[in-house]
Amino acid sequence: MNGKKYIIGNWKSNKILSDVRSWFTKFNSLYKSDNKISLDNLEIVICPPFIYLPEADNLIKKFNLPISLGVQDISPFPQGAYTGEVGASQIADFAKFVLVGHSERRSNFGETDKLLFAKVDQADKNGLQVVYCVADNQTLIPQSVTMVAYEPVWAIGTGKTESGENAGKVADSIRGNLKTLKIIYGGSVNSKNITDFLTGNRLDGVLPGGASLDAGSFWEMIVNASRI
Repeated sequence: MNGKKYIIGNWKSNKILSDVRSWFTKFNSLYKSDNKISLDNLEIVICPPFIYLPEADNLIKKFNLPISLGVQDISPFPQGAYTGEVGASQIADFAKFVLVGHSERRSNFGETDKLLFAKVDQADKNGLQVVYCVADNQTLIPQSVTMVAYEPVWAIGTGKTESGENAGKVADSIRGNLKTLKIIYGGSVNSKNITDFLTGNRLDGVLPGGASLDAGSFWEMIVNASRI
């Protein structure tokens, strides 16, 4: 698809406060020292753990960085007596994007389609951009979803990855007749293979995990993507 390419870094349950500060400080140094790179064709997103959203937001504003924030999960309920949950209206104070249905949430926490659809509903009601994660073209997708992350389970955190060509074919089958549906790829994406996924118009971006934890490797992905 034409338009901006998305690079959405998922930190998962990693980093402590000092790591978050170090990451943004290093990213700022790399970004400010390379004024030849145009990021006009990219949307850069970082999804930190919930607890670090305010600090990440402060650092992005302090350094004036071209980064949007996302979250890795969302409550299926509105605000109320739901101990331990973080609701969409609270997330919306800091973040623009929300991952729903990541394979690790499905496998480790037994999240069902019914639960995930409720999460999407909460995100929609609060103006958040859902990135709905699917393992294949058979996964049910809520009708309101406009962005999907294709993440083959065997490629998540394994170092193994789908080829750009095969990922593009799966993206085409997921998209079907919904030509406006944006599809990104997740599964051991790094600075060396990112161009394989972003070359051409079948995929709209990538969802790196481990490769986003280091500001240097994440910046290298951005640089490589900007040259496509």
